[in-house]
Amino acid sequence: MKIIADFHLHSKYSRATSQQMNLEKLNEWAKIKGIKILGTGDCTHPEWLKELKEKLEPVEAGLFKLKKSNGVFFVLTGEISCVFFKGGKLRKVHFILFFPSFEICERVNKYLSLYGSLNQDGRPTLNLEAKELAKIILNNSKDSLIVPAHIMTPWFGLFGSKSGFDSIKECFEEWSESIFAGETGLSASPDMLWRVPDGRKITLLSNSDAHSPEKIGREANVFEGKKINYFEILEAIKNKNPQNLKLIFTIEFYPEEGKYHYDGHRNCNIRFSPKETKKYGGLCPVCKKPLTVGVLHRVELLADQPEGFVPEGEIPFKSLVPLKEILSEVFQMSSNSDKLHKEYLKLIKEFENEFNVLLNAQVKEIEKISGEKLAIAIEKMRTGKVIKEPGYDGVYGKIKIFGEKENQKIKKQGLLFDC
Repeated sequence: MKIIADFHLHSKYSRATSQQMNLEKLNEWAKIKGIKILGTGDCTHPEWLKELKEKLEPVEAGLFKLKKSNGVFFVLTGEISCVFFKGGKLRKVHFILFFPSFEICERVNKYLSLYGSLNQDGRPTLNLEAKELAKIILNNSKDSLIVPAHIMTPWFGLFGSKSGFDSIKECFEEWSESIFAGETGLSASPDMLWRVPDGRKITLLSNSDAHSPEKIGREANVFEGKKINYFEILEAIKNKNPQNLKLIFTIEFYPEEGKYHYDGHRNCNIRFSPKETKKYGGLCPVCKKPLTVGVLHRVELLADQPEGFVPEGEIPFKSLVPLKEILSEVFQMSSNSDKLHKEYLKLIKEFENEFNVLLNAQVKEIEKISGEKLAIAIEKMRTGKVIKEPGYDGVYGKIKIFGEKENQKIKKQGLLFDC
């Protein structure tokens, strides 16, 4: 049995988040996407936690479901931002927390509330050093988990260029052996982190960090096993060769689509590869200020292995483009249009969920439903034959399936697509 899980997302109580991020909508969209397990997100926020306790009921050890609903399991998770001085530098690092029960979550929240307000944001900012966070979490429960979020991003990643560290040990000191996993984030992929020593020591997870229901699952984790509960998930993350449940691959954004892949300056419209940044001495040629160093450049600085290195026994990954983005390009219309949404739902109805369309459906069957051009697009995406325009300094990148010449050729051939 294959199980798709997305552990990191946000509720309606987080800043810049859709009011549709409620349990009912998350449950609905998880089924549309093909996700079996969702993190609740924001479990440190008192109002959201209250709602979780009222609307969820236990189904397996450490897993919950929406009352009067079937199919989707929830696990208690939340993201926090730790801000602290260490090594003469201001550090800002985000962490995802996993809890096995409401009781432990509430107990930990009492401690965390001493370091900052839990009411102001679903992702609270705490004046708390990382090793002290680990002490609080793990002294309350060895079955809780701390995962550095979007580990390579410049501003809030543990390895980030702006306020991060060069190693897990530098950040957590004596608690570093208690960090079993890290989240790749949208701007990095496992093959980039395999080049970094610490990236090979930990399990690499991938999650959506979604702020609206439609974005869940844009990155995810695929497990396989006969038995599923919180403790089996924990064991699968901590141990790369578990007995029961196993993490078999992760689902990734193309990292170029992430908004911190390349170096650059958003306000100056400057986007550089690491080589170009080096050529300009790390300074923006327009404003002469230091460039925001992106994930790819940061990997180069930390790497002890060459590009393309694959360590033995590492968990593989698959890079995907969300279905609505593919449909938008194929049919040349906004991903928010009603017409495109109807086409999306037609495919979901035929193939059960989005991940089946992206990963499993026969190309010929897709062609029957939505035309030859979409079938070609899905096949190109699966084989990695896409055009990449890297993101930089907070600007999302773009992944295109077809180039201009391909579109002209397809138009001349008169390939059919019905929408």
